[in-house]
Amino acid sequence: MHLRLGIDIACRAAHQASLADERGEFLWSGRSFRTRPSELESLWSMLPTGADPADVTVVMEPTRNAWVALAAWFRRRGATVVLVPPERAADLRAYYAKHTKSDRLDSRLLARLPLLHPDGLHAERGLGPGDAMRRATKLHSTLVLRRGKSLARLDALLEILGPGWHAAFRGDLANKTPLRFLAAGYADPDTVRRLGRGRLARFFARHSRGMWGEPMADEILAAATESDALWAGELDYPDLAEDIAIEARLALALTTEIKELDERIAVMLDHADPAGIIRYGRAVDVLEARAIIAARYTVPADVRSRQVRVERSPRTGRRSQGSRSAPSADPFARHAITAAT
Repeated sequence: MHLRLGIDIACRAAHQASLADERGEFLWSGRSFRTRPSELESLWSMLPTGADPADVTVVMEPTRNAWVALAAWFRRRGATVVLVPPERAADLRAYYAKHTKSDRLDSRLLARLPLLHPDGLHAERGLGPGDAMRRATKLHSTLVLRRGKSLARLDALLEILGPGWHAAFRGDLANKTPLRFLAAGYADPDTVRRLGRGRLARFFARHSRGMWGEPMADEILAAATESDALWAGELDYPDLAEDIAIEARLALALTTEIKELDERIAVMLDHADPAGIIRYGRAVDVLEARAIIAARYTVPADVRSRQVRVERSPRTGRRSQGSRSAPSADPFARHAITAAT
């Protein structure tokens, strides 16, 4: 006998469970439990005597991360775990909001859902946010977006001082040397003049490992003179420099975290893909990348945002340099691959 266990997951309150057979008739409903081993064992013992775990389908909605531990526990017992797709849940909520007093997908509805969509439910075999690679790559993407926003705000603040500052840094605010300069509170024309050409040149040479020096110091001093002529004492330089320093320190901290995440992801990728299929495989578009991923991994979602070398992207026309992989690959193609998997 096929059994459907619908679970209405709660984040802080107790979950609700209902059990129905293949005809949609309830054996019991409204049983409360929490994500504790003893309560899960008690719920499992309420299945009919002699029930085959392989005939049990657990249906639930992916509520935040509360579903992850439940899904793993029921899978270990031999049950099939099905997650209701978010778009289908939204459609059902819209229907119930119109025709009933509540738009909640309760455990009774979830237990009967396989009768409504027998071919539209797919088993969930991954750990979702419980997977280390997926968590790390998602966090990496989030931090990169945060750093991008911080650099955009930094660029906008430098525009107040005048175009000379942006031109002096070649527009490369993601470089650590300009960020360290700005984080030290040196985005102040008066402070720059007090430091002088020699100290500025030594600062840039030290932090850029000799790539920048006296020419950069001269450009910064020229930008400071230009700011004075532009504002004529009307702008409060120290306050603006402090605001710029805050954004620069945030960008530096995010850069450090991103670098550490890159190293963690590289270790996990080497462990999961020792043959280098993903890292060094030629993938010029999303379909080919998905084919490579599916051939190697049983759960495509586990390789979300993994590093794919792009020889040339027909969409962007960009080319990676030499044999570099992950970070130098086409960012637009990588983002498309992330969305596709």
